[in-house]
Amino acid sequence: MAYIKLFDLEVYKIAREISEVVWGIYGSLSWQEKKILGDQYIESADSIGANIAEGYGRFHYLDKIKFYYNARGSLFECQHWTELMEERNIGNPKLLNKLKELLNNQEVKLNNFINSTYKSRNKGNIRLTDAK
Repeated sequence: MAYIKLFDLEVYKIAREISEVVWGIYGSLSWQEKKILGDQYIESADSIGANIAEGYGRFHYLDKIKFYYNARGSLFECQHWTELMEERNIGNPKLLNKLKELLNNQEVKLNNFINSTYKSRNKGNIRLTDAK
């Protein structure tokens, strides 16, 4: 079984794209909007990829899955902030729509990633070595 690097994981690439889009939205916010919801919005978006990365680096499958569930929680939080932004007419509507598509896609990908981690554990296929 070949080792897949973190930066080659589709679920991680999507998380990075989500962070980039949220950062673009954040940049257009007023100081007050940034203070009230923008900072939490950025943190939730960045936390998706950070938790995937941390889980991917863990040895035991239960540790991995815990962080993947944390990533999913952050994804839901980011969806929450996106809906609030849209309801309050804050942010660029095109970027918000793009972000909603990414978040919906990521939800499916992340759930599949969690399921595949469970299945790999059951088959004994989790790779324990790091690629250089």
